[in-house]
Amino acid sequence: MTETHYLNDQFIIAMPTLADDNFSHAAIYLCQHNADGALGIVINRKSNMKLKEIFMQMDIPIASMTAADAPVYVGGPVQQERGFVLHTTGGKWAISLPISDTMSLTTSRDIIEAIARGEGPERYFVALGYAGWGRGQLEQEFLSNSWLNTPFGEPILFDTPTDLRWKMAANQIGIDINKLTFGSGHA
Repeated sequence: MTETHYLNDQFIIAMPTLADDNFSHAAIYLCQHNADGALGIVINRKSNMKLKEIFMQMDIPIASMTAADAPVYVGGPVQQERGFVLHTTGGKWAISLPISDTMSLTTSRDIIEAIARGEGPERYFVALGYAGWGRGQLEQEFLSNSWLNTPFGEPILFDTPTDLRWKMAANQIGIDINKLTFGSGHA
């Protein structure tokens, strides 16, 4: 696989036949995909937490009630005690990975403090944990028809109701994901 075929800054959508409890009907934003593996954030699994609970756990003063009431998502099964912030690019954060010209992933405390003050990025999505794949693992899962990739769309991440993101990510390329089947037929 050449670097031009990596799936950075795209969604991957679990095929309806994927039975893994961590990824059944998951929509994932791929932040990093290269020869060493892949890292993504599940975008359609809300946790039972609000961001104010994270602020309180980190002893961060809350100035923005809008931020305090924002949902926290389950970003994947790996390192669920660690926070990840997907956000529109801008600002200078201590530990930030640019994903594209418009999106970044930040894991440092400074962005959470800025969000609590109402001074964070224009748009953000906070998750605990991530989805990760080792070298060649995601490629093998694609070969076994576990995933479908589609272009990233900010409206899906930031404006679409959580329970519709899986379906809407597939709809962007004209696919009704609920109608896909992979059974074999016999003549």
